[in-house]
Amino acid sequence: MTEAATVRRSRITPEREAELYRAVLDLLREVGYDALTMDAVAARTRSSKATLYRQWGGKPELVVKALRHHKRIDPADIDTGSLRGDFHAMALREDDCSMEQDTALMRSLVMAVHSNPELLKAFREWLIEPEVAEIRKVLQRAVDRGEIRADNPAMDYVLHMLLGAFIARNMIDELPPTQAYLISYFDAVVLPALGV
Repeated sequence: MTEAATVRRSRITPEREAELYRAVLDLLREVGYDALTMDAVAARTRSSKATLYRQWGGKPELVVKALRHHKRIDPADIDTGSLRGDFHAMALREDDCSMEQDTALMRSLVMAVHSNPELLKAFREWLIEPEVAEIRKVLQRAVDRGEIRADNPAMDYVLHMLLGAFIARNMIDELPPTQAYLISYFDAVVLPALGV
């Protein structure tokens, strides 16, 4: 059964997979997570529901993998030679317009996560855990270069600080995060907490 599923899963080309993911994100922006259905995804992408379920198992995994695929650059792939440079490069990886759209999308999904254990599980597995691992690689490089201490307690909270930047910007300032805001936030909050 596993071999058969693997064979079936391999039929979707990377281009087709990217097309499906784009359609899922478009639908999410249009109707939100709760109203998004596998029927709607199938219709939008001219796919069968059976193919979608065979490939992704269900809506939570499909949505979260679409988000993961949409992420343009992994933090661990950025290596400028300094932690400050790495954080600044992270801030510059998306333009302000894309960041505003992505932040609105994530805000709506965070609401859905609280009432959907399967979505929360998929979020943890496909977004949060990989992001934590990637941030740890960035921080470990900084430790190896001697920029930060390995025992700095703030290292365990970097992802919390980064998520907080996105959430607080909209809630407190009623503005979307921008590249300039994130660079300023990194310089004023994250880097000083890490002793840089």
